Amino acid sequence: MTDRGLPIGALARRSRCAIDTIRYYERVGLLPRPDREGRFRRYTEADVARVAFVRRARELGFPLDQVRALLRLAALGEGAGGAGACAEAQAIARAHLADLRARIADLRAVASVLDTVQRACADGTLGACPVIASLADAA
Repeated sequence: MTDRGLPIGALARRSRCAIDTIRYYERVGLLPRPDREGRFRRYTEADVARVAFVRRARELGFPLDQVRALLRLAALGEGAGGAGACAEAQAIARAHLADLRARIADLRAVASVLDTVQRACADGTLGACPVIASLADAA
């Protein structure tokens, strides 16, 4: 990094995040607008850490509103609000885990239906395609 800051390409490489994604994070307020040198954005080491934090949270499936809350709590955790911030972060993680478990259950149900339909296709005894018929029934 120079004393003028990192260009967006360097931020992208260091945070392992696409340039378009970094711009998106700026637009939605997950990353503060950087200083500019002419028309070029310049980022700090704190921006590298913040983008990496957001990228990891998104990889774990946290929606943007929860990522915002976690960023706020991370900032509190660095100051005097550590224990309260941790408790709130745990509550967010518990809610997210419950949501993931519900989605897993839904996906298992879908897989079961598709498995049944696929087996009906594989035995070749039906005149109509069960996959197409089951999709048409849902419509």
